[in-house]
Amino acid sequence: MEVIYLLILLLVGAGLTYFSVDKAASRVALLISTVAFGYSLYLVSLHYGGQLPENIHFDWISKPSIGFDLRLDGLALLMLVLTTTLLPLIVASGIETKFANAKSLYALVLLMAFAMCGTFVASNGLLYYIFWEVALIPIYFIALIWGSGDAEERKKQVVKFFIYTFAGSLFMLVGFVYLYGKAGSLLLTDLYKLELSYDEQLLVFGGFFLAYAIKIPLIPFHTWQANVYQKAPAMGTMLLSGIMLKMGLYSVIRWQIPISPDASKELMPYLVWIGIAGVIYGSIVALRQRDVKKLLAYSSLAHVGLIAAGFYGLTADGITSGIIQMFGHGLVVVGVFFAVEVIERRYQTRAISELGGIRAQAVKFASAFLIVTLASVALPGTVNFVGEFGLLFSLSTQNVWFSVIGGLTIVLGAYYMLKMYQQVMLGEANKKPFADLSVTESLIFGALAAVIFFFGIYPQPINDLIAPAVNEIIAQISTN
Repeated sequence: MEVIYLLILLLVGAGLTYFSVDKAASRVALLISTVAFGYSLYLVSLHYGGQLPENIHFDWISKPSIGFDLRLDGLALLMLVLTTTLLPLIVASGIETKFANAKSLYALVLLMAFAMCGTFVASNGLLYYIFWEVALIPIYFIALIWGSGDAEERKKQVVKFFIYTFAGSLFMLVGFVYLYGKAGSLLLTDLYKLELSYDEQLLVFGGFFLAYAIKIPLIPFHTWQANVYQKAPAMGTMLLSGIMLKMGLYSVIRWQIPISPDASKELMPYLVWIGIAGVIYGSIVALRQRDVKKLLAYSSLAHVGLIAAGFYGLTADGITSGIIQMFGHGLVVVGVFFAVEVIERRYQTRAISELGGIRAQAVKFASAFLIVTLASVALPGTVNFVGEFGLLFSLSTQNVWFSVIGGLTIVLGAYYMLKMYQQVMLGEANKKPFADLSVTESLIFGALAAVIFFFGIYPQPINDLIAPAVNEIIAQISTN
C-alpha cells in the first residue's frame, strides 16, 4: 500500500495547488514535492528493512480481466527517487519567475510527476499505458501555454510533439492487445512467462520500439526533441529531459526486452548501432548550435543514445551502468538547463554570440555552471563517469568498435561543452550587469552537486538497489 500513498500525495497535491492562489502556488507545490521526496526516502528505508511489499494488487476491471497492479522493486524505486529528488528542485527553479496563471502551471507539474511515477511502478500493461499517456497531457499544456518564442511556431512544434508521441504509443497499445490475446492477462509477471515465437516477439518488439524510440528519443525518431526543448519553459524542459525521457529508457528494460528476448538478441547489433548513431549525430549537431538551450538538447540526445546502446547490448554490466547513467543524466541535465534559465533571466537571451564575461561578475554562478558542465562530460568523481565508463566497458565486451565509436560522446562532448562554457562564461566582463546566484538558486545547484559527487564517489547504494531487478532481466533473456 505504501507506494499508493505517494501517488495519492502527488495527485491530491496537484488539486490543492490548482485551487490555491497564484502567489502561493509555487510554495504549495514546493511543499508537496518536498514531502514526496521525503516519502520516497522512507520507501527506500522500508525496502532495505524488508518491510516493503514488492507487488500490490487490487481488482479493477472484470472484463477484460485487468487489475490495478503496482510493482516496487529496486529499479522502480530508484526511478521514484530520481523523480522525487528532481521534482522539488524543478519547482523551486520557477519561484523567482513570474508566471501568468501560476497555479495551473504548478498543478500541471505535479500532475505530470504523478503520471510519471505511476508509469514507473505500474505492473499491468493497461495501467502502465494509461499512466504513460496521462504524462503527455501536462507537458503539452506546459509547453504550449508557458513556452517561449513565436506563439504560432511554438504551437506547431508542440502539436507535432503531441501527435508524434501519441501515435507512437498506439503501436505499443496494439502490442499489449496482442499479448492479452495470448496470455489472457497483462500482468507483467504473466507476460514474462509467455513463450512467443520469434515472429510474435518481433511484432511486439516493433510496436514497443516505436513508442520508446520516440520518447527517448533515438534517431531518426528525434525530430521533435530540440525544438520542443527550446520552446518549452525551463521547468518543462527539465521535466522532459530529466525525467520523462527516462520513461522510455526504463520501459526498454522493464517491458520490451524481457517480453521479447529472442527478437532483442537477434536485433542486438542493429539496435546498438542506432544508439551509437545518436551519439555521433547529437554531438556533431551540438557543435553547430548558436542557442545554448538547443546545444544542450542535442547533447542530451547523444547521452541517451549511449544509454540505449548499453541496454540493447543485453549484458548485466551494460544494463547496470545504463541505469546508473539514467540517474546521473537526470541530475546533470536538470543542472545545465537550470544554468541556462539563470542566464536567460538576467539577459533575456540564449544566443551564445550575445554572452560572455559572466564569470567576472558572478563567481558563484560560474563555479556552479562549471560543475554541472564537467559532470556532463563525465569527469571522474561524478556519477556520470561511473555510468559512462561502465557502458563503454560493457559495449567493448560485445564489439570493440561499439566502445571506440560510442566513446566519441566523451571526446566530442568535452569539446563542445567546454567551448560553450568558454564562450558564455569567460572573457572580459559583459557590459550588462549579471547578478550572482540568489539563495534559492544556490540551494538548487548545491543539492544537485552533492548528489552528483556522492554517487560518483560511492555508487554502491545504487548497485545494491537495482541488482535483483537486473538479475531478473538477464535471467529472462538467458532462459529464452
